[in-house]
Amino acid sequence: MTLPGPTGAGPRVAVLFTSCLVVVAGSLAVSLASAVSTVVLGVVLLGVLHAVLELRYVAGRFSGLALGLGRPFMRLVAVLLAGIVLSRLLGGLVGRPANVAEILLGYALVAVSIPRVLARPQRVPVWALTGVAALASLRWPEEHFVALAHLHLVTVVVFLWEWSRRLPSARSRRAFRVLQAGWALVIPALIVAGWADSWLGTDATFVRSLVGDGHSVVAGAQPPGGVGTVVGTRFLAAFAFLQTMHLLTWVAFFPRHAPDAAADLEERLPWLTGARVWAIGFLGAAMFAVLLVSDYSTGVVLHDALGSPHVYVEIPLVLALLGRRWSGGGPDDSDVTSPDGAQRRALITPWRPAPHRRTVGVSSKEGGGPRSDFFRNV
Repeated sequence: MTLPGPTGAGPRVAVLFTSCLVVVAGSLAVSLASAVSTVVLGVVLLGVLHAVLELRYVAGRFSGLALGLGRPFMRLVAVLLAGIVLSRLLGGLVGRPANVAEILLGYALVAVSIPRVLARPQRVPVWALTGVAALASLRWPEEHFVALAHLHLVTVVVFLWEWSRRLPSARSRRAFRVLQAGWALVIPALIVAGWADSWLGTDATFVRSLVGDGHSVVAGAQPPGGVGTVVGTRFLAAFAFLQTMHLLTWVAFFPRHAPDAAADLEERLPWLTGARVWAIGFLGAAMFAVLLVSDYSTGVVLHDALGSPHVYVEIPLVLALLGRRWSGGGPDDSDVTSPDGAQRRALITPWRPAPHRRTVGVSSKEGGGPRSDFFRNV
């Protein structure tokens, strides 16, 4: 149950790190200069496109998910996600009841996914942590949604961490992971702690016609009661930076450096080629941009509601990847040698039941279904 690594040459490490540092520096500069404008323009220009490309990556990278977990479970997931979308749409109308419903549905999705993606010894502690988090979210629902928004932007680091296994050396992998942890954790923490106060800009003139004074944007990116405060401005700047990095990772990094991730998806759905996915993404982005420009508040509500499934789908995938690491599976530094002597990295994925694709140099295991294969491979 393996996913072959890229067939071409790996990324040039020096170029990769230089480009990453440039992107981090540029994203930080624009986020500090005008956090409101950065958040708004990021949603307008890249919000829909990044969601489409993220779902394509996830569907390709974890292409055996539906077959491995079974149709009954996937139908249950679809029902829970539909309920989350409906709750998000009703949030502006009925308020707290809809918010509580979304919280319950979200934690239900996590709870039913745990036995599917984690080995038996890992389930009880994760269930316990899920229960504690659910109680805290129900006690403080407004804080829950702020935390969910920030954590969603950071979870992309888990996928970047896993991607880094194709880098050519242990040193380059460690350096790449340190860089990702730096922009996702260290820089936002420094911004919130006040280290960047002298560079913070609060001018929203560029997008004032869309969001007015920007209070609605601030309210969705900071704890309640922080509107108009220094702390609120710091949280907004950190959110703007994380959002920019998150969007660029899905729109630029993975399509450039992991094009092979969607190979299996295109085999199963040959009509859904990369060009068509990009066309769908640009068309959806254009439609939402028109809506956001004409009525930003309504557009954001609709964007958040329709985009919420990809936020919640990440959770079981992240649990599976973390669970595999806790189990000691998937060695980072193992290479697979093809018959012609060329070195290729074998990337392991939890859900890879399709037997039709053959990985050179890796012998397949006989017997058992996709779920048993998963637990054998971890």
